[in-house]
Amino acid sequence: MDNFKKTTIALAVANIALLYTGTAIAQTPPQPANEPAPGAVVVVSGQRAALQSAQKLKQDSDEVVDSIVAEDIGKLPDRSVTEVLQRIAGVTIDRNMAGDPNRQSVEGSGVSVRGLTYVRSEINGRDAFSAGGGRSLGFSDVAPELMSGVDVYKNPSAEQVEGAIAGLVNLRTAMPFDYKGFKGTVGFSESYSTLREGKPSPTSTILLSNRWSTPFGEVGALVDFAKAKSPSRSDGVSVDPYFPHVNSTDPALYDRSKTQWIPLGMGYRSQDFDRTRRGDYAALQWKPNKDLTAGLTYFKTRYKEDLDEHVVASSEDKWYQQVASADSVFDKNGAFQSGTISNPTYGGSPFNSSQRINTRESSTRDISLNVQWRITPDFTWTNDFQHVRSTTEGFDADVSTGFILPSQTMNTTGKVPQIGLGPDAYMADPKNYYWAYTQEALDHASANQKAWKSDVKFAFDDPVLRDIRFGVRMANREGENHKAQKYYNWSAITFPWMEGWQINGVARLSDPRFAGGSSLQTMDNFFGGKYNIPPMLFADEATVRGFPDQWAKIHAYHDVLCAEKGSTCDPWKPATFNDPAATNTQTEKTRAAYTQLRFGWDNLKYPVDGNVGIRYVKTKGAGSGYVSFTRPSLPSVGSGVPVSGQGNLIDIASFAQQQSVNNSYDNWLPSLNLRMKASDQLQFRFAVAKSMSRPDFNQLQVQTTLNAQHMQTVTRDAAGNTTAVRFDGTSLNGTSDGNPLLKPTTSTNIDLTAEWYFAKAGSLTFSAFNKDLKDIVTTKNFGYNAVDSTGKQQTFVVTGPVNGAKGYARGFELAHQQYYDFVPDWLRGLGSQASWTYVSSERKLKDPVNEAWCSGNDASSNFNLFINGCDTDGRPFGKTPLQGLSRHTVNLALMYEQHGLSMRVAYNWRSRYLLGVTQWGSRGNNGLNTNPDAPAGKYLIPTTNNDQAFGLPLYQAGYGQVDASIFYDFTDKFRVGLEGTNLTNSYTRQIMQQHAGDFTRQVFMSGPRYTLLAQYSF
Repeated sequence: MDNFKKTTIALAVANIALLYTGTAIAQTPPQPANEPAPGAVVVVSGQRAALQSAQKLKQDSDEVVDSIVAEDIGKLPDRSVTEVLQRIAGVTIDRNMAGDPNRQSVEGSGVSVRGLTYVRSEINGRDAFSAGGGRSLGFSDVAPELMSGVDVYKNPSAEQVEGAIAGLVNLRTAMPFDYKGFKGTVGFSESYSTLREGKPSPTSTILLSNRWSTPFGEVGALVDFAKAKSPSRSDGVSVDPYFPHVNSTDPALYDRSKTQWIPLGMGYRSQDFDRTRRGDYAALQWKPNKDLTAGLTYFKTRYKEDLDEHVVASSEDKWYQQVASADSVFDKNGAFQSGTISNPTYGGSPFNSSQRINTRESSTRDISLNVQWRITPDFTWTNDFQHVRSTTEGFDADVSTGFILPSQTMNTTGKVPQIGLGPDAYMADPKNYYWAYTQEALDHASANQKAWKSDVKFAFDDPVLRDIRFGVRMANREGENHKAQKYYNWSAITFPWMEGWQINGVARLSDPRFAGGSSLQTMDNFFGGKYNIPPMLFADEATVRGFPDQWAKIHAYHDVLCAEKGSTCDPWKPATFNDPAATNTQTEKTRAAYTQLRFGWDNLKYPVDGNVGIRYVKTKGAGSGYVSFTRPSLPSVGSGVPVSGQGNLIDIASFAQQQSVNNSYDNWLPSLNLRMKASDQLQFRFAVAKSMSRPDFNQLQVQTTLNAQHMQTVTRDAAGNTTAVRFDGTSLNGTSDGNPLLKPTTSTNIDLTAEWYFAKAGSLTFSAFNKDLKDIVTTKNFGYNAVDSTGKQQTFVVTGPVNGAKGYARGFELAHQQYYDFVPDWLRGLGSQASWTYVSSERKLKDPVNEAWCSGNDASSNFNLFINGCDTDGRPFGKTPLQGLSRHTVNLALMYEQHGLSMRVAYNWRSRYLLGVTQWGSRGNNGLNTNPDAPAGKYLIPTTNNDQAFGLPLYQAGYGQVDASIFYDFTDKFRVGLEGTNLTNSYTRQIMQQHAGDFTRQVFMSGPRYTLLAQYSF
């Protein structure tokens, strides 16, 4: 991967250097034979015209900005706004679903600018967001067919709304007065996923616009509708964390160098993802006279998504009993590479085969009125009124069966890890399966915002002063979030570990009492047919979607077995919104004022212009929620088993206590932008500004969940029978979902650029930047006191977000674009783009964690876990980089446009970046304590106490993707095209870091996608 990274960067730099040489050649006057005839008009359209428009915006802007302009309405160069943004220098996108690195997002998800996620979004210069706790719009949820352009401001000025430390992304839609008269376009497309095979995915769009002269002035109206179905599929192969199998549990004989690292298991994942995205847009403009213009816009984007996923994953709970076959191969560090793994205790390896359904419906509606009045030729007053409403509702459901695989044959050495399941007959036999678990999560949220902005501009008739601007903005936002369960409501049905003390045996699917609700299912065409997965028994889709009634039926199987055993078992309780602690409400009021002066010295040898301004912002926030605690049940112990230490347990009654918090702060945000023109083609910029980014609303929640876990030590004989149980006490911990007293993260931003515009669509630019960050949000411990049943005060150790760090992100961007007009006629129309971004970053904690060993469970007491990450043997990893930041990003594109033919091949690559240190699938609390200072009962002794937590740093490996498109204009109004995405079928790979090496955690494949399009303008 390192060699690939170096090769890619070298290619980008060489390309830019080569193109620079070609640029110099391009400045040589062409031969007379190639010149247009006197009086001839050269009409530039299509992608070349779009690049010219974008370059002109960048060149003339007062700020550091990059843009992408649509060739025509509905003709952005990619199938989603997220994919469009990745083409801009310094902008990267994530390839995983937002907040869930275990699932791939085929169209991409979160957007970062210059390595930072503090990105603010706008639609037509107005605040835009999605409900659910964030401050930005989900760009993948916006219909790209509605957009006429995208602007990314990398160092905004004082007149722009605050909140963009990393960058400000403004999505622009068309207005009726953008066109001279009537304008109409219709478009239709059909996409095909090579992995999904045949699922219909039509997209349709229509735009109608016109303007009229009336006795009341000029009037314009525009409507634009788009609807798209986007079915996709992603297949994944996963490897679980590697656990340390030591040479001896006797401290005198223990030798760390002889440790064998064996993965817990491997698994498969196949997800079908369906999204229906709808965009509605309407605009009215009225110009009664030359000095007054009013515009009313309605924008609504909404989507429905449905994920249907089949997962085969290890459910091994006793890794220390696993053994590797004699022919297994290990590397020089003792890490398993290939062989067979089994657990003799279970007669094999326990696995789950689960079907998961995830549905979500979301919408965002924006109604805005803008009135611009030119009171005098020098004095303009603009007022803008906006109302935004956003809603979202989600249901995530998982029902799993389980089976014992006699042994798992694994090979981790290839490009994609390999695992061998059992024979087809074994995997299809119901007697080998049992009902295992269910888990569900439900949520719904809404948010509203009302905003008013008033701006005044006064132009000067002065050789230096251009104009002065000042304005005010008032915004009130309120949101309400409901979660039926803080995390997933995981509930066991039957497992082998219940046998003997709670039930006599698991609920086998072959038992007539427990049959029904499942069926034999296949994962066809897995990894494009490179794997042959046998048909397996999964819960029926109707069972999974039949929450809660169908779930109650299968949980009743456990009750039947408990009664048969004579055990007392708690009945299943579905997650509901009845718990008052499930509700969290927040309000925020912002009041802002700014002034900004534009100036310029045009008579200097090297003219200088720019602006200087300052913005003042007052923020008031309020929130209400609950501190809640659910009393845990006492551990069950089999009859006749000696028990001790009951007095060490802590008993606290369940409670839910409402709380409300208010917070306020103000910020002064100065900015300076300077531009020097060395010539009409060459200019330099210097920009410095202070910016802020408020915490996301989900970080401001007033919601604390307290937990108690009874600790016990279980002694077993050689046959695995329990001989004694000692209660060791109760661990009291908790998690605060947010901190309503958080301050915003602030940054001092500096940009220095050199920009050479040698042609209308030709430029070579360089930008160096530095962002010094303060008050970065991290996590920290605090105590919460409660009284137990004896009247004694007990303290919960709670983890919550705080402003606990500072840091920086600095680097440079190098970009080039050009059309080669100096080449022979048959090559005319050839062009290219190239950019390379380098970012270096660091985060410095106010209270660093430097402990040499990790200890405790996954509660707040193990702060080392959440900051540094911990290995499965208790060793921390030390300093980790900023999350989500790639050092290198490369964009390359080759374009051709001539004689009605338009083609583009684009390549985007970003280097490795950190996803997190406690991500699901690479974390747990059943590691091995190899700290020599640990108590004798814990040192080198695998336990089931869940008291040795681990969380592995999870990285996204470097990833590059090739996309292409070809269009042909049959007339100036009708075009047909073909677009291809991920043509090289690139795999996304995740790497988990352990002390024994960097191991593959997951590999995803989504396959190439093709789209056939037809567009007609009239």
